Amino acid sequence: MAQPCARALALLIFLWPYSGTVAAATPAAPECRSSAAALPSVARLRTAMAQGRFTAYQPTSLQVIDGRVKDADVDNIRADLTQLRERFDGLITYDAIHGAQQIPAIAAALKFRSLIIGVWDPGDGAQLDAALEAERRFPDLVVGVSLGNEVLFSHRSDPARLIALIARVRARAPAVALSTSEPFHVYDEPAAAAVLAQLDFLLLNVHPVFQPWFRDAPDGAAAQFVVNVLAKLAPPTAPESAGFSEARQAGFYRELRRVLPPGRTQAFAYFAAYDAPWRAYDATGVPGTPAVHPEEAHWGLYDEARRPKAAARELPPLAR
Repeated sequence: MAQPCARALALLIFLWPYSGTVAAATPAAPECRSSAAALPSVARLRTAMAQGRFTAYQPTSLQVIDGRVKDADVDNIRADLTQLRERFDGLITYDAIHGAQQIPAIAAALKFRSLIIGVWDPGDGAQLDAALEAERRFPDLVVGVSLGNEVLFSHRSDPARLIALIARVRARAPAVALSTSEPFHVYDEPAAAAVLAQLDFLLLNVHPVFQPWFRDAPDGAAAQFVVNVLAKLAPPTAPESAGFSEARQAGFYRELRRVLPPGRTQAFAYFAAYDAPWRAYDATGVPGTPAVHPEEAHWGLYDEARRPKAAARELPPLAR
């Protein structure tokens, strides 16, 4: 049946059940063609968006250096999530293997309320199997699966292949709410915009930090930019020479909470939980981008040693 999409900015991240336009340039009123079986998952996602607090999470012990993955270990994940549970009850992940297959069980034990599982390479059967198995084992926790992170933007896939993949996964697991994570402007292209009609919810990435006006703009302008395009990403906390700092990150989130309160049709997720120094040298796969991205190491609300930054310290603890 056709229905409005659940709009989510994630992954990074606005969480947001979708009911119309994404931005002025996108086609008007696309519809999701979800099966009726997915509607309960979408309903649980809407409730989580309105009542919870999400963060994007990648284990602090996971690293990818020169294309080689160092898996996260279970004790490290438990320590990460024990700390995060004080201020967050929803998680959005990037990966379903490399140690991340331990996240659902640990999150359930710590009484997290919602989990969106990211599948970094949805064409990899092992990653997809792990995500769907987690949803099968923890149906009350897993509210959705994201099939890839920026696979269109990085040219690791194309709209036709992604649409075909979504159809295969939906046939295999019709009750699972499905999405994919892309920068908002990707959907300006008509071929990519066709993907929207296949999703149960949207995970849009918006990077105000990459706008030329960002360095000298007030926090309110950066937050309003996110609201205007229905989107996600806050500033990193370094390098200061580029206009990034803990104070700037905290001020941005403070303003975003004011102008975009959570609800059943829109919300944002904090990006990200922890700093990851290795990401400064992580290849993006996007042609023409520089080899080193120092800001990529400092997106966290906590540093790599799990010390909370100002933005985290301002968040009131959540009830268990």
